[in-house]
Amino acid sequence: MKKLMTLALAAAMMLGAATGASAIDFKAKGQWIMSFDYGMHGNFSESKAKNNSGFKNEDEFEARQRVRLQLDAVASEALSGTVFFEIGDQIWGQDSTGGALGADGRVVELKRAYIDWMVPQTDLKVRMGIQGLALPSFTTNASQIFDDDVAAVSLNYQFNENVGLTAFWARPYNDNAGYKSSDAGSTKWDNYMDNMDMFAVLLPLTFDGVKVTPWVMYAAMGPGMFDNFEKAPGNAWGRASAGMISGFKGTDWNDSYGNAFWAGVTGEVTYWDPFRIAWDVNYGSASYEDQKMNREGWLASLLLEYKLDWATPGIYGWYGSGDDSNPRNGSERMPVVSANGNNDFSNFAFNGNPYIAREAVLGTTMVGTWGIGARLKDVSFLEDLKHTLRVNFMGGTNAPKMAKYVRDGYNEFASEWGNKRGINTYYGVGTNDPMYLTTEDYALEIGLTNTYKMYDNFTVMLDAAYVALWLDDSTSTWGKNPGRSALGGDGVYDAWNVNLSFVYSF
Repeated sequence: MKKLMTLALAAAMMLGAATGASAIDFKAKGQWIMSFDYGMHGNFSESKAKNNSGFKNEDEFEARQRVRLQLDAVASEALSGTVFFEIGDQIWGQDSTGGALGADGRVVELKRAYIDWMVPQTDLKVRMGIQGLALPSFTTNASQIFDDDVAAVSLNYQFNENVGLTAFWARPYNDNAGYKSSDAGSTKWDNYMDNMDMFAVLLPLTFDGVKVTPWVMYAAMGPGMFDNFEKAPGNAWGRASAGMISGFKGTDWNDSYGNAFWAGVTGEVTYWDPFRIAWDVNYGSASYEDQKMNREGWLASLLLEYKLDWATPGIYGWYGSGDDSNPRNGSERMPVVSANGNNDFSNFAFNGNPYIAREAVLGTTMVGTWGIGARLKDVSFLEDLKHTLRVNFMGGTNAPKMAKYVRDGYNEFASEWGNKRGINTYYGVGTNDPMYLTTEDYALEIGLTNTYKMYDNFTVMLDAAYVALWLDDSTSTWGKNPGRSALGGDGVYDAWNVNLSFVYSF
Protein backbone atom coordinates (compact mmCIF):
# COMPACT_ATOMS: atom_id res chain seq x y z
CA MET A 1 0.00 0.00 0.00
CA LYS A 2 2.82 2.35 0.89
CA LYS A 3 4.44 1.62 -2.46
CA LEU A 4 1.19 2.45 -4.27
CA MET A 5 0.83 5.69 -2.32
CA THR A 6 4.45 6.58 -3.09
CA LEU A 7 3.95 5.92 -6.79
CA ALA A 8 0.74 7.96 -6.80
CA LEU A 9 2.46 10.85 -5.04
CA ALA A 10 5.35 10.74 -7.52
CA ALA A 11 2.90 10.70 -10.43
CA ALA A 12 1.04 13.67 -8.95
CA MET A 13 4.31 15.58 -8.58
CA MET A 14 5.24 14.83 -12.18
CA LEU A 15 1.80 15.90 -13.35
CA GLY A 16 2.10 19.12 -11.38
CA ALA A 17 5.52 19.81 -12.89
CA ALA A 18 4.18 19.17 -16.36
CA THR A 19 1.24 21.47 -15.70
CA GLY A 20 3.59 24.22 -14.51
CA ALA A 21 5.85 23.80 -17.53
CA SER A 22 2.95 24.04 -19.93
CA ALA A 23 2.18 27.51 -18.53
CA ILE A 24 5.30 28.83 -20.26
CA ASP A 25 4.71 29.88 -23.85
CA PHE A 26 7.81 29.44 -26.00
CA LYS A 27 8.08 31.61 -29.10
CA ALA A 28 10.83 31.31 -31.70
CA LYS A 29 12.09 33.85 -34.22
CA GLY A 30 14.90 33.54 -36.70
CA GLN A 31 16.62 34.65 -39.85
CA TRP A 32 18.84 32.93 -42.41
CA ILE A 33 20.91 35.02 -44.83
CA MET A 34 22.91 33.78 -47.80
CA SER A 35 24.96 36.66 -49.20
CA PHE A 36 27.16 36.99 -52.29
CA ASP A 37 29.44 40.01 -52.88
CA TYR A 38 31.48 41.11 -55.86
CA GLY A 39 33.38 44.40 -55.75
CA MET A 40 36.70 46.21 -55.59
CA HIS A 41 38.66 48.91 -53.72
CA GLY A 42 36.70 48.95 -50.48
CA ASN A 43 39.42 51.07 -48.87
CA PHE A 44 39.88 53.19 -52.02
CA SER A 45 43.36 51.78 -52.62
CA GLU A 46 45.17 48.66 -53.79
CA SER A 47 44.87 45.75 -51.39
CA LYS A 48 47.94 44.77 -49.38
CA ALA A 49 47.12 41.14 -50.20
CA LYS A 50 47.48 42.01 -53.91
CA ASN A 51 43.98 40.75 -54.65
CA ASN A 52 43.07 44.20 -55.98
CA SER A 53 39.79 44.30 -54.08
CA GLY A 54 40.58 46.62 -51.21
CA PHE A 55 37.90 45.16 -48.93
CA LYS A 56 40.23 44.72 -45.95
CA ASN A 57 42.18 42.06 -47.83
CA GLU A 58 39.06 40.23 -49.02
CA ASP A 59 38.68 38.65 -52.43
CA GLU A 60 36.80 40.41 -55.17
CA PHE A 61 34.09 37.74 -54.91
CA GLU A 62 33.02 36.25 -51.60
CA ALA A 63 30.07 34.26 -50.31
CA ARG A 64 28.96 34.29 -46.70
CA GLN A 65 26.03 33.42 -44.49
CA ARG A 66 24.55 34.23 -41.10
CA VAL A 67 21.91 32.61 -38.90
CA ARG A 68 20.11 34.29 -36.01
CA LEU A 69 17.80 32.42 -33.64
CA GLN A 70 15.78 34.02 -30.84
CA LEU A 71 13.83 32.10 -28.21
CA ASP A 72 11.33 33.86 -25.92
CA ALA A 73 10.03 32.07 -22.80
CA VAL A 74 6.84 33.95 -21.94
CA ALA A 75 5.25 33.24 -18.55
CA SER A 76 2.79 36.14 -18.76
CA GLU A 77 2.53 39.72 -19.94
CA ALA A 78 4.51 40.64 -16.83
CA LEU A 79 7.38 38.13 -17.12
CA SER A 80 9.45 36.67 -19.94
CA GLY A 81 13.01 35.72 -20.81
CA THR A 82 14.85 35.98 -24.13
CA VAL A 83 18.00 34.39 -25.51
CA PHE A 84 19.31 35.39 -28.94
CA PHE A 85 22.04 33.40 -30.72
CA GLU A 86 23.99 34.29 -33.86
CA ILE A 87 25.96 31.90 -36.05
CA GLY A 88 28.29 33.77 -38.38
CA ASP A 89 29.13 35.72 -40.34
CA GLN A 90 30.56 32.61 -41.97
CA ILE A 91 32.64 33.17 -45.09
CA TRP A 92 32.36 30.19 -47.42
CA GLY A 93 35.66 28.34 -47.49
CA GLN A 94 37.16 30.16 -44.46
CA ASP A 95 38.24 27.89 -41.62
CA SER A 96 38.26 30.50 -38.84
CA THR A 97 34.56 31.29 -39.35
CA GLY A 98 33.47 27.67 -39.77
CA GLY A 99 32.96 27.89 -43.52
CA ALA A 100 35.75 25.55 -44.64
CA LEU A 101 35.48 21.87 -45.54
CA GLY A 102 34.01 20.04 -42.56
CA ALA A 103 32.21 23.16 -41.33
CA ASP A 104 33.06 22.50 -37.69
CA GLY A 105 34.10 25.97 -36.58
CA ARG A 106 32.98 27.12 -33.14
CA VAL A 107 31.17 30.27 -34.26
CA VAL A 108 27.96 30.28 -32.19
CA GLU A 109 27.70 33.68 -30.50
CA LEU A 110 25.47 34.93 -27.72
CA LYS A 111 24.02 38.15 -29.09
CA ARG A 112 21.43 38.94 -26.42
CA ALA A 113 20.18 37.38 -23.19
CA TYR A 114 17.77 39.22 -20.89
CA ILE A 115 14.63 39.03 -18.78
CA ASP A 116 11.60 41.32 -18.98
CA TRP A 117 9.39 41.91 -15.96
CA MET A 118 6.92 44.45 -14.62
CA VAL A 119 6.81 45.89 -11.11
CA PRO A 120 3.60 44.56 -9.53
CA GLN A 121 0.63 46.91 -9.45
CA THR A 122 2.40 49.37 -11.76
CA ASP A 123 3.05 49.89 -15.46
CA LEU A 124 6.82 50.07 -14.95
CA LYS A 125 8.64 47.69 -17.34
CA VAL A 126 12.14 46.44 -16.52
CA ARG A 127 14.65 44.69 -18.79
CA MET A 128 17.87 43.21 -17.38
CA GLY A 129 20.73 41.59 -19.25
CA ILE A 130 22.57 41.84 -22.56
CA GLN A 131 20.13 43.68 -24.81
CA GLY A 132 19.89 45.95 -27.81
CA LEU A 133 19.89 49.63 -26.84
CA ALA A 134 19.93 52.75 -28.99
CA LEU A 135 19.53 56.47 -28.60
CA PRO A 136 16.66 57.88 -30.69
CA SER A 137 16.97 58.88 -34.35
CA PHE A 138 14.17 59.91 -36.70
CA THR A 139 16.28 60.71 -39.79
CA THR A 140 18.85 57.95 -40.27
CA ASN A 141 16.88 55.49 -38.08
CA ALA A 142 20.24 54.70 -36.46
CA SER A 143 21.86 56.74 -33.71
CA GLN A 144 25.27 58.14 -34.61
CA ILE A 145 26.32 57.94 -30.94
CA PHE A 146 25.08 54.68 -29.46
CA ASP A 147 23.23 51.80 -31.13
CA ASP A 148 24.43 48.32 -30.18
CA ASP A 149 24.07 45.29 -27.91
CA VAL A 150 25.21 45.96 -24.34
CA ALA A 151 24.84 44.67 -20.79
CA ALA A 152 22.32 46.95 -19.13
CA VAL A 153 19.26 47.54 -16.97
CA SER A 154 16.58 49.56 -18.75
CA LEU A 155 13.31 50.99 -17.40
CA ASN A 156 10.26 52.08 -19.34
CA TYR A 157 7.16 53.83 -18.06
CA GLN A 158 4.24 55.31 -19.99
CA PHE A 159 2.54 58.06 -17.99
CA ASN A 160 -0.23 58.54 -20.55
CA GLU A 161 -0.73 58.41 -24.31
CA ASN A 162 1.39 61.55 -24.73
CA VAL A 163 4.30 61.19 -22.29
CA GLY A 164 6.65 58.29 -21.64
CA LEU A 165 9.98 57.82 -19.91
CA THR A 166 12.92 55.50 -20.62
CA ALA A 167 16.06 55.26 -18.51
CA PHE A 168 18.99 52.85 -18.50
CA TRP A 169 22.30 52.02 -16.90
CA ALA A 170 24.72 50.21 -19.20
CA ARG A 171 28.22 48.85 -18.70
CA PRO A 172 29.92 48.54 -22.11
CA TYR A 173 33.45 47.93 -20.77
CA ASN A 174 34.96 46.36 -17.68
CA ASP A 175 37.91 44.05 -16.96
CA ASN A 176 39.62 44.47 -20.33
CA ALA A 177 43.04 45.86 -19.38
CA GLY A 178 44.50 42.47 -18.49
CA TYR A 179 48.09 43.14 -17.47
CA LYS A 180 50.24 43.98 -14.45
CA SER A 181 53.03 46.49 -14.06
CA SER A 182 55.17 47.64 -11.15
CA ASP A 183 56.14 51.26 -10.62
CA ALA A 184 58.37 52.34 -7.73
CA GLY A 185 57.44 49.31 -5.66
CA SER A 186 53.69 49.64 -6.21
CA THR A 187 51.65 47.16 -8.22
CA LYS A 188 48.89 47.99 -10.67
CA TRP A 189 46.55 45.02 -10.64
CA ASP A 190 44.79 43.58 -13.64
CA ASN A 191 41.62 45.38 -14.67
CA TYR A 192 41.69 47.85 -11.78
CA MET A 193 39.11 50.64 -12.30
CA ASP A 194 38.92 50.06 -16.05
CA ASN A 195 35.12 50.17 -16.26
CA MET A 196 32.87 52.47 -18.26
CA ASP A 197 29.31 53.11 -17.06
CA MET A 198 26.60 54.97 -18.96
CA PHE A 199 23.38 56.49 -17.63
CA ALA A 200 20.65 57.85 -19.90
CA VAL A 201 17.17 59.34 -19.66
CA LEU A 202 14.82 59.67 -22.67
CA LEU A 203 11.48 61.50 -22.67
CA PRO A 204 9.35 60.41 -25.68
CA LEU A 205 6.51 62.89 -26.34
CA THR A 206 3.73 61.94 -28.74
CA PHE A 207 1.01 64.29 -29.96
CA ASP A 208 -1.28 64.45 -32.95
CA GLY A 209 1.08 64.39 -35.93
CA VAL A 210 4.16 65.24 -33.85
CA LYS A 211 6.77 63.12 -32.04
CA VAL A 212 9.65 64.64 -30.08
CA THR A 213 12.22 62.87 -27.90
CA PRO A 214 14.67 64.94 -25.85
CA TRP A 215 17.36 62.87 -24.12
CA VAL A 216 20.59 63.09 -22.10
CA MET A 217 23.34 60.55 -21.40
CA TYR A 218 26.37 60.58 -19.09
CA ALA A 219 29.33 58.19 -19.05
CA ALA A 220 32.00 57.73 -16.39
CA MET A 221 35.30 56.09 -17.34
CA GLY A 222 37.72 54.73 -14.80
CA PRO A 223 41.41 55.68 -14.80
CA GLY A 224 42.39 52.17 -15.93
CA MET A 225 40.12 52.07 -18.97
CA PHE A 226 42.96 52.92 -21.38
CA ASP A 227 45.73 51.00 -19.58
CA ASN A 228 46.04 48.38 -22.32
CA PHE A 229 45.01 50.64 -25.19
CA GLU A 230 48.51 51.10 -26.64
CA LYS A 231 49.19 47.37 -26.53
CA ALA A 232 45.92 46.24 -28.10
CA PRO A 233 44.20 48.97 -30.11
CA GLY A 234 42.89 46.42 -32.58
CA ASN A 235 40.78 44.35 -30.22
CA ALA A 236 37.04 44.88 -29.93
CA TRP A 237 37.35 47.02 -26.82
CA GLY A 238 40.16 49.14 -28.26
CA ARG A 239 38.42 49.75 -31.59
CA ALA A 240 35.11 50.62 -29.97
CA SER A 241 36.64 53.04 -27.45
CA ALA A 242 38.46 54.82 -30.28
CA GLY A 243 35.49 57.11 -30.85
CA MET A 244 35.81 58.45 -27.30
CA ILE A 245 39.25 60.07 -27.66
CA SER A 246 40.97 62.54 -29.97
CA GLY A 247 43.71 60.13 -31.11
CA PHE A 248 46.36 62.86 -31.32
CA LYS A 249 49.94 61.98 -30.48
CA GLY A 250 51.32 62.78 -27.08
CA THR A 251 48.31 61.79 -25.01
CA ASP A 252 48.74 60.05 -21.66
CA TRP A 253 46.55 56.96 -21.69
CA ASN A 254 47.20 55.88 -18.09
CA ASP A 255 45.58 57.16 -14.90
CA SER A 256 43.19 59.52 -16.64
CA TYR A 257 39.61 59.69 -15.38
CA GLY A 258 37.10 60.41 -18.09
CA ASN A 259 33.69 62.02 -18.12
CA ALA A 260 31.40 62.16 -21.14
CA PHE A 261 28.08 63.87 -21.69
CA TRP A 262 25.63 63.81 -24.58
CA ALA A 263 22.29 65.50 -25.20
CA GLY A 264 19.91 65.66 -28.12
CA VAL A 265 16.48 66.46 -29.45
CA THR A 266 15.04 64.23 -32.15
CA GLY A 267 11.60 64.20 -33.70
CA GLU A 268 9.27 64.11 -36.68
CA VAL A 269 6.17 65.92 -37.94
CA THR A 270 3.57 63.91 -39.88
CA TYR A 271 0.69 66.34 -39.30
CA TRP A 272 0.60 67.19 -43.02
CA ASP A 273 0.63 63.54 -44.07
CA PRO A 274 1.79 62.34 -46.61
CA PHE A 275 4.47 65.03 -46.09
CA ARG A 276 7.00 64.18 -43.35
CA ILE A 277 9.71 66.24 -41.66
CA ALA A 278 12.28 64.57 -39.39
CA TRP A 279 15.31 65.92 -37.55
CA ASP A 280 18.10 64.84 -35.21
CA VAL A 281 20.26 67.29 -33.25
CA ASN A 282 23.02 65.72 -31.13
CA TYR A 283 25.83 67.14 -28.99
CA GLY A 284 28.55 65.33 -27.08
CA SER A 285 31.76 65.89 -25.12
CA ALA A 286 34.36 63.63 -23.52
CA SER A 287 36.97 65.15 -21.17
CA TYR A 288 40.09 63.75 -19.50
CA GLU A 289 42.97 64.99 -17.38
CA ASP A 290 45.06 65.32 -20.53
CA GLN A 291 43.07 67.76 -22.67
CA LYS A 292 44.70 66.46 -25.86
CA MET A 293 42.48 63.38 -25.40
CA ASN A 294 39.31 65.50 -25.23
CA ARG A 295 36.53 65.40 -27.81
CA GLU A 296 33.61 67.78 -28.14
CA GLY A 297 31.29 68.30 -31.09
CA TRP A 298 27.84 68.06 -32.60
CA LEU A 299 25.95 66.46 -35.47
CA ALA A 300 22.60 67.51 -36.96
CA SER A 301 20.53 65.98 -39.76
CA LEU A 302 17.28 66.86 -41.53
CA LEU A 303 14.96 64.76 -43.73
CA LEU A 304 12.06 65.89 -45.92
CA GLU A 305 9.98 63.28 -47.74
CA TYR A 306 6.59 62.92 -49.42
CA LYS A 307 4.85 59.56 -49.65
CA LEU A 308 3.18 58.74 -52.97
CA ASP A 309 1.24 55.65 -53.96
CA TRP A 310 4.16 54.27 -55.94
CA ALA A 311 7.22 55.69 -54.10
CA THR A 312 8.50 58.03 -51.38
CA PRO A 313 10.83 60.76 -52.73
CA GLY A 314 12.98 62.54 -50.18
CA ILE A 315 15.86 64.95 -49.70
CA TYR A 316 18.12 65.11 -46.67
CA GLY A 317 21.33 66.54 -45.33
CA TRP A 318 23.65 66.45 -42.34
CA TYR A 319 26.52 68.41 -40.84
CA GLY A 320 28.96 67.35 -38.14
CA SER A 321 31.54 69.57 -36.49
CA GLY A 322 35.18 68.85 -37.37
CA ASP A 323 38.65 69.39 -35.96
CA ASP A 324 40.15 72.85 -35.92
CA SER A 325 43.83 73.37 -36.76
CA ASN A 326 45.07 72.95 -33.19
CA PRO A 327 45.67 69.36 -31.99
CA ARG A 328 46.65 70.53 -28.51
CA ASN A 329 43.06 71.34 -27.57
CA GLY A 330 41.74 67.89 -28.47
CA SER A 331 39.23 67.03 -31.15
CA GLU A 332 36.13 68.96 -32.22
CA ARG A 333 34.39 65.83 -33.49
CA MET A 334 31.47 64.45 -31.51
CA PRO A 335 32.47 61.43 -29.36
CA VAL A 336 30.89 58.10 -30.27
CA VAL A 337 30.35 55.01 -28.11
CA SER A 338 29.28 52.52 -30.79
CA ALA A 339 27.11 53.27 -33.82
CA ASN A 340 26.19 49.85 -35.15
CA GLY A 341 22.69 50.50 -36.48
CA ASN A 342 21.54 50.55 -40.11
CA ASN A 343 21.99 54.08 -41.46
CA ASP A 344 19.02 54.75 -43.73
CA PHE A 345 20.92 57.42 -45.68
CA SER A 346 23.53 55.05 -47.12
CA ASN A 347 23.92 51.32 -47.80
CA PHE A 348 27.59 51.44 -48.79
CA ALA A 349 29.44 54.60 -47.78
CA PHE A 350 28.15 54.14 -44.22
CA ASN A 351 26.71 51.04 -42.54
CA GLY A 352 23.18 50.95 -43.89
CA ASN A 353 22.85 47.51 -45.45
CA PRO A 354 19.88 45.75 -43.82
CA TYR A 355 21.44 42.27 -44.07
CA ILE A 356 25.13 41.25 -44.40
CA ALA A 357 27.13 42.85 -47.19
CA ARG A 358 30.18 45.02 -47.71
CA GLU A 359 29.47 48.46 -46.29
CA ALA A 360 30.92 51.40 -44.31
CA VAL A 361 33.70 52.13 -46.81
CA LEU A 362 33.83 55.67 -45.39
CA GLY A 363 33.02 54.61 -41.83
CA THR A 364 30.19 53.64 -39.53
CA THR A 365 29.25 57.18 -38.47
CA MET A 366 28.91 60.61 -40.06
CA VAL A 367 30.91 62.56 -37.45
CA GLY A 368 33.37 65.01 -38.96
CA THR A 369 31.49 65.04 -42.28
CA TRP A 370 28.74 66.92 -44.08
CA GLY A 371 26.48 65.74 -46.85
CA ILE A 372 23.36 66.24 -48.93
CA GLY A 373 21.37 63.51 -50.58
CA ALA A 374 18.27 62.62 -52.53
CA ARG A 375 16.49 59.31 -52.74
CA LEU A 376 13.51 57.67 -54.34
CA LYS A 377 12.46 55.07 -51.79
CA ASP A 378 10.30 51.96 -52.20
CA VAL A 379 9.48 52.51 -55.87
CA SER A 380 6.97 49.82 -56.82
CA PHE A 381 5.24 49.18 -60.14
CA LEU A 382 4.92 45.41 -59.69
CA GLU A 383 3.54 43.61 -56.66
CA ASP A 384 6.20 42.53 -54.13
CA LEU A 385 9.02 44.25 -56.08
CA LYS A 386 10.53 47.48 -54.71
CA HIS A 387 13.47 49.71 -55.67
CA THR A 388 15.35 52.47 -53.80
CA LEU A 389 17.74 54.85 -55.57
CA ARG A 390 20.14 57.05 -53.55
CA VAL A 391 22.57 59.78 -54.55
CA ASN A 392 24.77 61.36 -51.85
CA PHE A 393 27.40 64.08 -52.12
CA MET A 394 29.52 64.59 -49.03
CA GLY A 395 32.74 66.03 -47.68
CA GLY A 396 34.78 66.49 -44.52
CA THR A 397 34.62 69.24 -41.92
CA ASN A 398 38.13 68.85 -40.48
CA ALA A 399 40.74 71.57 -41.00
CA PRO A 400 43.08 70.78 -43.96
CA LYS A 401 46.08 71.47 -41.74
CA MET A 402 45.17 68.46 -39.62
CA ALA A 403 45.83 66.12 -42.56
CA LYS A 404 49.52 66.17 -41.72
CA TYR A 405 48.80 64.33 -38.47
CA VAL A 406 47.66 61.46 -40.67
CA ARG A 407 49.86 62.11 -43.71
CA ASP A 408 53.21 62.38 -41.89
CA GLY A 409 52.55 59.90 -39.10
CA TYR A 410 52.16 62.43 -36.31
CA ASN A 411 49.12 60.52 -35.20
CA GLU A 412 49.72 58.37 -32.14
CA PHE A 413 48.89 55.17 -34.04
CA ALA A 414 49.76 55.94 -37.67
CA SER A 415 53.49 56.01 -36.90
CA GLU A 416 53.47 52.77 -34.91
CA TRP A 417 51.21 50.56 -37.01
CA GLY A 418 51.58 52.16 -40.41
CA ASN A 419 47.87 52.82 -40.80
CA LYS A 420 47.25 56.26 -42.31
CA ARG A 421 43.64 55.83 -43.33
CA GLY A 422 42.27 57.97 -40.52
CA ILE A 423 43.10 59.21 -37.06
CA ASN A 424 40.91 56.70 -35.24
CA THR A 425 40.86 53.87 -37.78
CA TYR A 426 42.98 50.91 -36.69
CA TYR A 427 44.12 48.06 -38.93
CA GLY A 428 41.83 49.33 -41.67
CA VAL A 429 38.71 48.77 -39.53
CA GLY A 430 36.53 51.87 -39.60
CA THR A 431 34.76 51.66 -36.26
CA ASN A 432 33.02 54.71 -34.81
CA ASP A 433 35.02 57.30 -36.72
CA PRO A 434 34.77 57.65 -40.51
CA MET A 435 37.70 58.12 -42.84
CA TYR A 436 39.44 61.36 -41.93
CA LEU A 437 38.24 63.91 -44.49
CA THR A 438 39.12 67.60 -44.53
CA THR A 439 37.10 70.51 -45.88
CA GLU A 440 38.98 70.04 -49.19
CA ASP A 441 37.97 66.37 -49.62
CA TYR A 442 34.75 65.10 -51.23
CA ALA A 443 32.93 61.88 -52.06
CA LEU A 444 29.98 60.85 -54.23
CA GLU A 445 27.82 57.80 -53.60
CA ILE A 446 25.29 56.24 -55.96
CA GLY A 447 23.29 53.23 -54.85
CA LEU A 448 20.39 51.14 -56.11
CA THR A 449 18.63 48.59 -53.89
CA ASN A 450 16.09 46.11 -55.27
CA THR A 451 14.02 43.79 -53.08
CA TYR A 452 11.66 41.05 -54.21
CA LYS A 453 9.32 39.34 -51.76
CA MET A 454 9.20 35.91 -53.33
CA TYR A 455 7.22 34.38 -50.45
CA ASP A 456 5.78 35.79 -47.23
CA ASN A 457 8.96 34.87 -45.36
CA PHE A 458 11.50 34.89 -48.19
CA THR A 459 13.14 38.02 -49.68
CA VAL A 460 15.73 38.39 -52.43
CA MET A 461 17.78 41.62 -52.46
CA LEU A 462 20.08 42.90 -55.21
CA ASP A 463 22.11 45.94 -54.12
CA ALA A 464 24.63 47.84 -56.27
CA ALA A 465 26.67 50.78 -54.97
CA TYR A 466 29.52 53.02 -56.13
CA VAL A 467 31.55 55.59 -54.16
CA ALA A 468 34.00 58.01 -55.78
CA LEU A 469 36.50 59.78 -53.53
CA TRP A 470 38.45 63.00 -54.24
CA LEU A 471 41.28 63.90 -51.85
CA ASP A 472 43.04 67.26 -52.00
CA ASP A 473 46.57 66.80 -53.38
CA SER A 474 47.92 70.21 -52.36
CA THR A 475 51.01 70.26 -50.17
CA SER A 476 49.01 71.86 -47.35
CA THR A 477 46.73 68.80 -47.15
CA TRP A 478 47.55 65.28 -48.38
CA GLY A 479 50.41 66.10 -50.76
CA LYS A 480 51.11 65.17 -54.36
CA ASN A 481 50.04 61.54 -53.91
CA PRO A 482 46.94 61.62 -51.72
CA GLY A 483 46.38 57.90 -52.13
CA ARG A 484 49.76 57.05 -50.65
CA SER A 485 49.55 59.75 -48.00
CA ALA A 486 46.01 59.25 -46.77
CA LEU A 487 45.28 55.62 -47.57
CA GLY A 488 48.63 53.87 -47.50
CA GLY A 489 48.29 52.77 -51.13
CA ASP A 490 49.42 53.81 -54.59
CA GLY A 491 46.53 56.08 -55.44
CA VAL A 492 42.82 56.66 -54.96
CA TYR A 493 40.51 54.08 -56.55
CA ASP A 494 36.73 54.33 -56.66
CA ALA A 495 35.00 51.70 -54.52
CA TRP A 496 32.10 49.63 -55.80
CA ASN A 497 30.21 46.49 -54.86
CA VAL A 498 27.28 44.35 -55.96
CA ASN A 499 25.50 42.21 -53.39
CA LEU A 500 22.92 39.48 -53.87
CA SER A 501 21.23 38.26 -50.68
CA PHE A 502 18.62 35.58 -50.01
CA VAL A 503 16.83 36.06 -46.69
CA TYR A 504 14.46 33.69 -44.90
CA SER A 505 12.82 35.21 -41.82
CA PHE A 506 10.18 33.82 -39.51
